[in-house]
Amino acid sequence: MINFNGELLQKNTHFLNQENRALRYGDSLFESIRVVNGKIYFLESHYLRLMSSMRILRMEIPMHFTMEFLEEQIIATLKGNDLGQKPARARVTVFRNNGGLYAPISNDISFIIDVKELENPFYGFEDQPYEVDLFKDFYVNPDMLSTLKTNNKVLNVVGSIYAEENGLNNCLLLNNQKSVVEALNGNIFLVKGNEVKTPPLSDGCLKGIVRKKIIGILGNLDDYNLVETSISPFELQKADELFITNAIVGIQPITKYRKKQFGTKVSKDLLGKLNTAARLS
Repeated sequence: MINFNGELLQKNTHFLNQENRALRYGDSLFESIRVVNGKIYFLESHYLRLMSSMRILRMEIPMHFTMEFLEEQIIATLKGNDLGQKPARARVTVFRNNGGLYAPISNDISFIIDVKELENPFYGFEDQPYEVDLFKDFYVNPDMLSTLKTNNKVLNVVGSIYAEENGLNNCLLLNNQKSVVEALNGNIFLVKGNEVKTPPLSDGCLKGIVRKKIIGILGNLDDYNLVETSISPFELQKADELFITNAIVGIQPITKYRKKQFGTKVSKDLLGKLNTAARLS
């Protein structure tokens, strides 16, 4: 079942057409949200990011579109798919309604919620190889739009195809200043000694929910020194650890970049703290 504007529809229902602005212009935003046994992880952070992004894109936010409303709609969609008491991924997509060319005739919005079962109720990772390399065919433009979770993800699509063609698990993206910005599906952190680096939003990285949580966790730990700063590709091979964060996986350690092998000690330490933060959110 798919939730379209509060109505549960069969997945094969034809409820969109060729006028859809998300299809025509990528005029859309989305949130990928982890839900476990009916508990929505980091709901407030997801909601506030979505509202902020809608304002930046000048979408009209309906008065009834409160955090409580969003929670109710996600839970209803999970129950409609028999996932109310299981771990699941919910994707909330918001798009401007049909009409107009580049300039819309209205800023009113519609939403879709679809859900998919996850295997593990906890953030976790297996000790398996995870290899990445740089994707240098196209670059991230470092501005406010690049920090939003929009449907304009062609760079990520092409980069994912490149990764598959080259036997990689993921790729790291660069901005037009040749700084490392993020992975194809999440934010990037670099560990060297007790210093943990992550690119600032001004470099063009996504304003990730788990990125924000990890920054908060690190800020409360005496063992680590967090620095938001640009990361050069040359720093990657000198790092002790690299890891990727996103709202579904949590923390994904990188074990290999080119000829360099990485450890996972800090990743494992932070993973337990992230699970605690998620349960308390």
